[in-house]
Amino acid sequence: MADSWERARSVLAAAGIPPDRLAHVGPLGGGTYNTVEELRLTDGGHYVLKVAPTAPGLSHETRLLSAEAEFCRGAALADVPAPRVVALDGQWLLMTVCPGDPWDESLGPTEREDLRRELGSQMARLHRVTGPGFGYPSGAFGPLAPDWRTAFTGMFDALLADARGYGAWLPRPADEVAAVARAAYAALDEVTVARLVHFDLWPGNILVDRAGATPRIGGLVDGERMFWGDPLADFVSAALLGDIRKDEPFLEGYRGAGGHAVFDRPERLRLALYRAYLYLIMLIETVPRAYGTDHDRRLRETVAPELLAALDEIESVGVS
Repeated sequence: MADSWERARSVLAAAGIPPDRLAHVGPLGGGTYNTVEELRLTDGGHYVLKVAPTAPGLSHETRLLSAEAEFCRGAALADVPAPRVVALDGQWLLMTVCPGDPWDESLGPTEREDLRRELGSQMARLHRVTGPGFGYPSGAFGPLAPDWRTAFTGMFDALLADARGYGAWLPRPADEVAAVARAAYAALDEVTVARLVHFDLWPGNILVDRAGATPRIGGLVDGERMFWGDPLADFVSAALLGDIRKDEPFLEGYRGAGGHAVFDRPERLRLALYRAYLYLIMLIETVPRAYGTDHDRRLRETVAPELLAALDEIESVGVS
């Protein structure tokens, strides 16, 4: 704890905030990669501090905090509730706090539908924000690419290289996965504008503010996985282990705010590619993260079938 206090005071000083105002430092749950802490000051100031890990990770897990800062700036442009950057210094990121708690199962059916509609609208606004190129803004794979096919195929190939390098268990061999994915790559050429993609909007990263008469979304957090690419990719985590095409309130909000989602053949192929990409990440990262045998078993039971279903869809749609 002493190290946390010392680090927090150093961060505050670097951000131009008097460190002697620090009154509380405590861990915040939910994060699985960075160290996340809550800072409270004697003058009422309230911040979130993220600190990057030193342990090895996947190839794209480089300078993730700079990517999160990029997401926060994009969310501000889109007028979407998200943390605002106070200071960034490579290994740490200091942000403002958003109201609310992670989305949970206590919401009633009507509340849930209203929030899904609101999420769809906010996501459509995020997707209006465009970037200078395609790929991860962190520079994990070098400069941003001029086209989406180049960027995404590089991301996918690097992930499969991680699987081979770590000896990660997959329900189909990495070479087979690569071959199936290649059959859908032509559909990537339809994406011609690089747009802001959060890529991690599962319920744990959506804060619900219950302070008013009805619950509202208080903030979209943990934007460290963001990239510039196809907005359709955001639909995967927004319906984690499910099918966004069945989420009518979400799609109503997304389309009502100007978002495009028709699920024609190219979109189905691309959505299947992005599902495969996320579910591969979830399976491969278990090796460097060393979650434990029970966690890995549960993940295989729930995620592996979804990965196989995504690959099956590519194979079936690709020949239709």
